[in-house]
Amino acid sequence: MDAAAFATKIRAAVGPCSLGVWPTPLEPAPSLARAVGARGLWLKREDRAGGNKVRGLEFLLGGAPRGTVLVTVGGTGSTHCLATAVHGRTLGYRTALAQFPQPDTDASRAVAAATARVADLVIRARTRAGLPLAVVRAWLRARGLGAPRWIPGGGAHPRAVLGHLLAALELATQLDGPPPDAIVVPLGTGGTAAGIALGVAWLNWPTRVIAVRVAPRLVANRWRIKRLARKAAQFLEGRDPQFRIPHSAFRIDVVDGLGAGYGHPTPAGQRARVLAADHGLTLDPTYGAKAFAALMQLATGDVQRAVFWHTFAWP
Repeated sequence: MDAAAFATKIRAAVGPCSLGVWPTPLEPAPSLARAVGARGLWLKREDRAGGNKVRGLEFLLGGAPRGTVLVTVGGTGSTHCLATAVHGRTLGYRTALAQFPQPDTDASRAVAAATARVADLVIRARTRAGLPLAVVRAWLRARGLGAPRWIPGGGAHPRAVLGHLLAALELATQLDGPPPDAIVVPLGTGGTAAGIALGVAWLNWPTRVIAVRVAPRLVANRWRIKRLARKAAQFLEGRDPQFRIPHSAFRIDVVDGLGAGYGHPTPAGQRARVLAADHGLTLDPTYGAKAFAALMQLATGDVQRAVFWHTFAWP
């Protein structure tokens, strides 16, 4: 079975809703590749479909009954919170958000402003320590709006991982030539990296999935990625034994790009933003810049053909 046929079977078996326009473009970036010292570089433009969170939400929001209030959590600049509010509204749902403060950047300000415009309820904790209480308040107030439904922070759920598995299968239909040495992706709550790893395993590629940690180790770690990937594979196998994917084939490397903390720009990330901008690519400081900074280091070693997963969509 080829990648496109496998993707079609997954959609038919699970029945996600439709929120994005697929496939997202895969763009060769030869001048940027030369600038970082790589032989080949491709950009997977998830930003063109509203960011990487849309794929997972297709599997999380499908089938929710009318009157549902989506309750989720994230930072004030959370693209997951924004995507949940935007697409929840498109499907006729309301959204209640619990948020913790994060550093003020151009990207986080833009996301926070857009989120405030579309969410029905936003409860902001004054500190990260106050987040649990904010979650409780958001859930209780959501009950006054309708029937609350919990959406995990970042969309990190095995069903959502399937959306990113489809993205990896999509990549296989777009690439010419041999598989890349590496796929470089920001690592927050892990769902995107897990889906890509799952797809790489099914394709039997030798490609390394290099997940660049941009969130605290508690949520952004290799164990969590592999657990999400295994749970997603088990979910698929439960639907159809033909969907079996070898868990032992997951090739995941986690490298640290966090710096001072989640949302805090790093000097390496700022240099990456400048270089990328010189070649027409806009990166955000929280996710994309830190991941691209890691790619710049890797390209001086054994990573010569790479795909950069561009996850952040500016509002």
